[in-house]
Amino acid sequence: MKSRLIFSPLPILAAIVTATFALAQDKGSVSPKSLPPLANPNDPKLGAKELFGRKVLPAAMPTRVIGFYAKGCIAGAEPLPITGDTWQVMRLSRNRNWAHPDMVELLERLSIKAHKDAGWPGILVGDMSQPRGGPMITGHASHQVGLDADVWLTPMPDHVLSREEREETSAVMMVRPDRLDVDPHVFTPGHLAVIRDAALEPTVQRIFVNAAIKKALCREARGDRSWLSKIRPMYGHDYHFHIRIKCPPGSTECESQPEPAESEGCGAGDLAYWFKDSVIHPKPPKQPPKPRPPMTLAQMPAACRQVLAAPDAKQ
Repeated sequence: MKSRLIFSPLPILAAIVTATFALAQDKGSVSPKSLPPLANPNDPKLGAKELFGRKVLPAAMPTRVIGFYAKGCIAGAEPLPITGDTWQVMRLSRNRNWAHPDMVELLERLSIKAHKDAGWPGILVGDMSQPRGGPMITGHASHQVGLDADVWLTPMPDHVLSREEREETSAVMMVRPDRLDVDPHVFTPGHLAVIRDAALEPTVQRIFVNAAIKKALCREARGDRSWLSKIRPMYGHDYHFHIRIKCPPGSTECESQPEPAESEGCGAGDLAYWFKDSVIHPKPPKQPPKPRPPMTLAQMPAACRQVLAAPDAKQ
């Protein structure tokens, strides 16, 4: 499509996403400030996020996926153009519209299908990965290897958004206040069509949504329901859905995730955990948990050092 540039275990997963519930809703800045230089970039205790977060361009290297979704990096990442005929990128100040070329192409295809099958003008794309992947200073624990992307559950408007709108517009909440089901005033058959289109992509391995959205998809899906096995309930994800693709063919350094079970995951027992009151309304801990030390570069795949040290790719 022609584009135009206008501007693991549940407790662990809970910890990962708890700090990122509001990330998609956090407003950006029209004039973001560059991060200050590091006083000691070779400090072995320094969080790798400080190093990767300061890279504004991808590595001038062939495309290469290194490591796992939550512990890795990517060389030769490509950007999703910020404006296409049927997509627009949000929160440009984050500089997170980078990914493996397979993901870029998938999002472009999905945007066309959303226009055709759901009648949306197109899709709004949230965070993908940083230019060289790796851990982020704010937000996601995953999205590190260019194989993850967030798509807002708000249809793209029928006009090109201004920079201000891209930074300040909030996505629409799809879940009822009681958290037990979707809000029928905003969740439509079009949402089902877009999520189904994404799940039917052969390279997509998982799609994370709020449990209430999974419940609604299970209730409303007709015909071939095999794609429902890829739809996984997850904390948050009530404003957007998270697409994860498989390790690309030939990516021997990419650590894959096990394939999801083939069952639809729509049984009462499959969803019971997510609708327990203790999960929907968790009690605050008696003592605030101690923050975990950040992942260091030494804890990441060794090849990520090469990615960090490589010169910037020409854009």
